[in-house]
Amino acid sequence: MRAITFNVFRFDPASGAPSRLVPYTVNVNEGARVLHVLHAIHDELDPTLSYRYCCGSGQCGSCAVRVNGEPALACMEEAQDGMTILPLNLPVKKDLVVDLLPKLEQIASLQPKEALVMPTKADIDAIKPLRDCIECLSCVSVCPAMDVTKFIGPTAMRQEQRLALDPRNASDRIPVAIEEGLFFCTTCQACLKVCPKKIETPGKAIEKLRSLANQRGFTLPRHQEVATLVRETGRSVPRSEPTFLEQVGDVVEPIGTPKATVGFFVGCMYNMRLPKTALDAIEVLKRNGIRVIIPKEQVCCGSPLIRTGQLSFVDTLKKRNIDTFRFRKIDTVMTMCAGCGSTLKNDYKTPFAVMDISEVLTKYGIEPPARLPVTATYHDPCHLMRGQGIKDQPRELIRQVVDLVEMPSICCGSGGGVRSGNPDEAAALGARRGAEIKKTNADVVISSCPFCEFHIAGHTEKPVKNITTVLLEGYKEKDRKAGVEPERSVKGK
Repeated sequence: MRAITFNVFRFDPASGAPSRLVPYTVNVNEGARVLHVLHAIHDELDPTLSYRYCCGSGQCGSCAVRVNGEPALACMEEAQDGMTILPLNLPVKKDLVVDLLPKLEQIASLQPKEALVMPTKADIDAIKPLRDCIECLSCVSVCPAMDVTKFIGPTAMRQEQRLALDPRNASDRIPVAIEEGLFFCTTCQACLKVCPKKIETPGKAIEKLRSLANQRGFTLPRHQEVATLVRETGRSVPRSEPTFLEQVGDVVEPIGTPKATVGFFVGCMYNMRLPKTALDAIEVLKRNGIRVIIPKEQVCCGSPLIRTGQLSFVDTLKKRNIDTFRFRKIDTVMTMCAGCGSTLKNDYKTPFAVMDISEVLTKYGIEPPARLPVTATYHDPCHLMRGQGIKDQPRELIRQVVDLVEMPSICCGSGGGVRSGNPDEAAALGARRGAEIKKTNADVVISSCPFCEFHIAGHTEKPVKNITTVLLEGYKEKDRKAGVEPERSVKGK
């Protein structure tokens, strides 16, 4: 047995008293789950504590709560001393019990056809990744779009795709899904990360429904414009200045002995809109012994088309990009755009490894930069933190040059085609991100995604910079103190 202290949310709306966190200390067996601790509190200390549970084995979903801020099933999460237990981010009925009914009632049911239709094995295989939902509503509790729009949410949208795939269902789910906010999802993947069954709602439901909508001519006009631009130019954004690819050679040699060689997949935004940031990255790579091969034939990765369901041209882009790097016998392709990296890792089948620039720099190590008298906060790009599982490496780099103040990792609203297709929603989420930035009192915002950087800059008065730009500033300060003349050349050969 061991003693465990929990801080548990207590609130009874009928009492008129405000909510509060109450500390409880109980003795439980080693390996106890959160639910066991709640049982002990209820049975030994406070029988008025209200919470839900049923099966106790992770199959019913009724015991979902927030553990230290993140949704989890109480019966499956191992109890640790000092945990804070909160209800899901839904209307509270009492203590840890939330009102699930309004959201559950929105989940559509199968409407059988008059004639008997049996699903084929292919139908069953397509439906299988979507049918394990236990309706715990953890995903609903973290969905950013639901906070600012009338989006029906990931649980109900998952069901729409399941019904759309089921040949026994008589109703047309595509117009219904659009009415319910199909194009409001930012594909931030917060729902996937908290789902106890790991249902890939963004990729297996949202994007698939958008593809079906595209086949029916329902794609948003702004998204169609992006697809046309990709077909005509190979890029998802128009040229606004000399591009990065026009300013560099095919190979950029490092200073000193090479530690590694990588191919650089630059992405549309850093190539066309933010080339200076990509040039900053090259300077940092040069300084740290990384030889960079930059194929000029590379094109858009296809992420803007995949996220919006416009798939007809995507295989052409994939083949072009894979062949471009394979032809040069490159075994590691580096990205610095979170969306490109996530797409290459998750939507491509590449014959080469794909690494984010933060992975490359932390793997091979960097020369210590001078520390800058700056306090920074870091915005986790959704397609980096959730899409690629990269959270620690950027922070390891940032802390070497500035003081870091953390803030909640929430979506800024720029992804999933939302910024172009639903700008009001994007602005609302951007404003929420701006409010969190303001709370940190940081001097600068750092990120590692061009879409995030571009969008956040419109919702904060603080300068927004890429990690590599801040590292380069640290190196310039180091050189200034050492009396070294600045030198900048990335033309390569």
